[in-house]
Formats: sequence, C-alpha cells, structure tokens
Amino acid sequence: MRLVIARCTVDYQGRLTAHLPSAVRLVMIKADGCVAVHADGGAYKPLNWMNAPNTFHEADGVWTVTGSKGETLQIALEEVVDDLDVDMGQDPGLYKDGVEAHLQQLLAGDPAALGQGMRLMRAEHPTDIGPVDLLCRAEDGATVAVEIKRRGEIPGVEQLGRYLERLERDPLLVPVRGVFAAQEIKPQAKVLARERGIEPVEVDYDALAGRETGELRLFDP
Repeated sequence: MRLVIARCTVDYQGRLTAHLPSAVRLVMIKADGCVAVHADGGAYKPLNWMNAPNTFHEADGVWTVTGSKGETLQIALEEVVDDLDVDMGQDPGLYKDGVEAHLQQLLAGDPAALGQGMRLMRAEHPTDIGPVDLLCRAEDGATVAVEIKRRGEIPGVEQLGRYLERLERDPLLVPVRGVFAAQEIKPQAKVLARERGIEPVEVDYDALAGRETGELRLFDP
C-alpha cells in the first residue's frame, strides 16, 4: 500500500469527463492496482478512483492510470507532503458477524435457494483480493460466484465484479457468472448488477432458517 498526501489536480476521461482542481488530497495505491483519491471528509467514499486491473505510469510528477476499458485517471502532483509505502501482507479477509454470517451458512447448506440445481463447490473460495463467499456449480455446469450481504448496495456489486475478474482468469473455472444475494437489494444495485451480467437474488432469511430447524409450515408465507 502506497499512501501519498499531496497538493494535486485530478482528471478522469472515460464514461464521462471529471476534473478535481488543485487541493491537498490523499492518494491510495493498493497492491492489487486499485487507485483512489480521497479528500479529508466524505467518509469512506473516494472523490475518484480506478479499479484493477489497470496500468500505472509515473513520470515527471504526473501519474497516469489506464483502465482495461481505456478510461484514464491522471493525477498531477504539485507538492508532495508525505509519501509512505508499506507492505501490509496477506489480508485474512472479513470476519462476518450476526445475520450476514448466518445467512452465508444457510445458503451454503441450501444453495438451491439461489437457483434450481445449484450445488456448493466451496465456501470462502480464496482469490488474491479476498475470499468469495460461495463458489457454486449451476445446473448448466457454469461456475457461480456468490457474494452475500444482509442489505445489497452498489459497493457489494462492485466487490463481486472484482472477484469475477479474478475467477475468469482461471481456465478450470470458466465460464463464471455472478449472483449477488441479500435479504434486500437496493434498486440501484439491481440495475448495476444486471448491467454487469450479475444476477441479483433476494433471499428470505426466516424461510431459510425455518428449513434449517425443520420447522413445518402448512402454508408458504
């Protein structure tokens, strides 16, 4: 991880054109190639960013990041306040607590809830950017990567998209498609998921938990 605090301007060219005028900002360059530009505010969301895979070129105080689809992020450094490069090592991944963790366990035990004929291959399948919640095999033989959230929002869709990019590089897994599963999925996240070829699936936690405990129901809710 490289962290640079600098006065800079930032220009993005791609699906749209965006410009950030001169100001002091934090630029993060992650080991996987992701680049993000942050202000001192706005919580976790960067002002601009470029997801991996991409190419990074540094010359004469200008950084140019080029994405796989041809978009570019250009950062012109005017004054560097601090430049820190740290090897953070292998991340063990996110430990999920409460409902989300239990939902993952329930779906691992009953993957057919995600689609007819779905079978579990592996839970917490490792990639170089973190583990995929569930790796399944669909009825048609395709590999299915499943990302599970309690509430599905756009960052979760983007996270699954990054996992899919990694999995599609493995010839033993292709073809690979994605399922974004949650108790509730925001409409904007559904739109983004479908645009990226990811299937959004809302699951009934209570029904899954009832099946696990063997609870008998006279009528389906």
